[in-house]
Amino acid sequence: MIPLDYLLSVALLTTPGDPSEVAGAFDHFTSVRPTVQAVAIHWEILDPREVKYVLSRPEDVAGDLKLLRRRWDDLAEAPPLHDCMRFPDRALISDLLAFNRSYRQQLENRQHLELVYGWELREVVAEVDRLYQVWDTARDARCEYYYISVRRQALKKLRDQVGEEAYYSGALPPHVPVWRFARID
Repeated sequence: MIPLDYLLSVALLTTPGDPSEVAGAFDHFTSVRPTVQAVAIHWEILDPREVKYVLSRPEDVAGDLKLLRRRWDDLAEAPPLHDCMRFPDRALISDLLAFNRSYRQQLENRQHLELVYGWELREVVAEVDRLYQVWDTARDARCEYYYISVRRQALKKLRDQVGEEAYYSGALPPHVPVWRFARID
């Protein structure tokens, strides 16, 4: 690949404006298509599985460029995909979330029986739901059959949910509010 192809690819992916203006000119640069795809894959805005669909047909070039530009813009602040390795694998997270849902169900059942503690139990259910959201986002980031753009978006959301310090240290909160558990001696 020629360095000029890379420059043109970067320009096509990052230039603001209507991609339909570029689409007609893109017909003359069909040799650049693999380079544009390679740059998009390297920037993690295109999943390698999408290559056979994105920028493959001349009539779809404008829409595909618009899609890639939007992803480039949306994922500019998103962490790289390899950050997902900081967190447990998807199977473990699914087990933790199953326990979370089971615990939530137990709290719901207690609300009907222990009316005196209703307000406190509702508060605990809200905490359980917040923790579920964090761990569900982590599961999305670790889900290998999701496209890279979806996983990076999940990493960005996870970083926002837990804060940068916890995110970069890989320290997620517990999957249930363990501070609510009674200690038995």
